[in-house]
Amino acid sequence: MTSEPTPLLALDLTGTFAFGLNGALLAVRAARLDVVGVVVLGMITALGGGFIRDVMIGSLPPSTLLDWRYYTLAALGALIAFALSRHLRRIGKAITVLDTIGLSTFAVTGASTALDGGLGVAPAILLGVVTAVGGGTIRDTLVRQIPTVLRSGLYAVPALVGAAVTVATVEMGVYGLPAALGAAAACFLIRMLGLRYGLNAPEPPETRRGKESHGADV
Repeated sequence: MTSEPTPLLALDLTGTFAFGLNGALLAVRAARLDVVGVVVLGMITALGGGFIRDVMIGSLPPSTLLDWRYYTLAALGALIAFALSRHLRRIGKAITVLDTIGLSTFAVTGASTALDGGLGVAPAILLGVVTAVGGGTIRDTLVRQIPTVLRSGLYAVPALVGAAVTVATVEMGVYGLPAALGAAAACFLIRMLGLRYGLNAPEPPETRRGKESHGADV
């Protein structure tokens, strides 16, 4: 992860901080945890996806433990969330933007790292998505919630697009900073449009009928 171009590395570190912050905020809201619990959940959110990826490709110890900036920023974000949770709720949109930056850059760096580890196209795309959503999934499971990736309309889909674009550019031999930023931008745009217009991934027909019937009853 530290070999990424400087602009992408900066976004990756920003995303790490944002994931630590957002993960800790959810922990504060969802469970009555002390500072240790909140920081642990924040760091799991920020670093968990990368841990899973590195274990799967046999890159040990995980790269985020070899670069002090990652775990330091994850812990810092979590501590800020613990101390200022009441105030941070007022800037929820800004935190969502930062969180989406994290989702986007992790999908790109996750997929490119998986390819560097010798994986094929499909596994690299899969691990790109896992890098982006894995930490949040672990966090949600620990606080006994349905993971965001399973209930939020457009969360995994943008990560999938970002990872797929990354892998495609690598396979075509055109991967570089512009391509990486373009893949991250595609993920970011899809996620933000989904939030702006309330877009959702397709649901089973029975689920849609249930929602419509509930709305009619109301």
